[in-house]
Amino acid sequence: MSTVRFATDHPYDVEIEVGALQKLPGLVTGATRVAVIYAEPVSEVALEVSRLVGSASVSVLSVGVPAGEAAKTPQILASCWSALANAGFTRSDLIIGVGGGATTDLAGFVAASWLRGVRYLSVPTTVLAMVDAAVGGKTGIDLPEGKNLVGAFHEPGGVIADLDLLRTLPDREVRSGLAEVIKAGFVRDERIRELVAVSPAGALDVTSARHAELIRRAVQFKADVVATDLRESTSVGSAIGRELLNYGHTMGHAIEAWENYRLRHGEAVALGMIYAAQLSRRLLGLSDEAVSHHRELIGSLGLATSYRRAPFAELRELMGRDKKTRGAALRFVGLRNLGDPAIIAAPSERVLEECYAELAHE
Repeated sequence: MSTVRFATDHPYDVEIEVGALQKLPGLVTGATRVAVIYAEPVSEVALEVSRLVGSASVSVLSVGVPAGEAAKTPQILASCWSALANAGFTRSDLIIGVGGGATTDLAGFVAASWLRGVRYLSVPTTVLAMVDAAVGGKTGIDLPEGKNLVGAFHEPGGVIADLDLLRTLPDREVRSGLAEVIKAGFVRDERIRELVAVSPAGALDVTSARHAELIRRAVQFKADVVATDLRESTSVGSAIGRELLNYGHTMGHAIEAWENYRLRHGEAVALGMIYAAQLSRRLLGLSDEAVSHHRELIGSLGLATSYRRAPFAELRELMGRDKKTRGAALRFVGLRNLGDPAIIAAPSERVLEECYAELAHE
């Protein structure tokens, strides 16, 4: 059993173990009703969550939403509000998000916005959601103009990361989620890089002890960062703070949006990390070996390490809408060395475009 404590404004635990779902009844005590927000079609996990909630003598409202990023729209958000309104949901009630990163992002924002905030639990069912979307207190939805442009900080009352739920996860989803794990390795945790480098196959095996350790270390990394900067308020000037979590995301989000989310989040972030490493080589002195290490580790998990589909001008426009942009200036998390992050502020347009050209190379 592994429990990671998020020592934030409203502390909560992330339970990481096989069978953790059975702890759910103990977390819903005090609620009159529970809304279970899940991705359609209804999964065995969502049905089991509803059954466990019911076993605690709490009534259940099931709210189905589209799968993936299609759920993170103002229209779906409004439909969730309507479901809660029609059911007479009050401040004493509880929302549970069950599913991948998009579903937990949406469910968290529903909880943050309903009656100005109600209690929320998260049951992530993908690697990506366990290590990133479902932990850390960020919630949100997308707009046609960009990803996660509307949202709120709203910490869960608890997160159940039942590793047994990953057994049926498609390989592509596992690879995508591990991109966020490797991110933690590049910016801080050397042990993550070692675990992947020694056995990529073991890292990809969701039943292995190696995979479980990767999940735990990535969640612990996020807990450490968020504990000191929940709302990204210390990310000013050359200071990084919570912004550290965004390594690879400025370009990654742009690619993701340009592809209309046909690429998984982690697939796009993997490309974004290689791009950030190339920027870092040009502007921070990151070594050629470190850039090659990015390609090798990312590629060892079967993730793409090159990209050329989108016109740079369109990606540049999308990057300009990124939440980390300050005025007209782009802001990237870069690396001086592996594990030694630094801010790249307002890089020249020429360097930005040249590094994108490098991303096309195999």
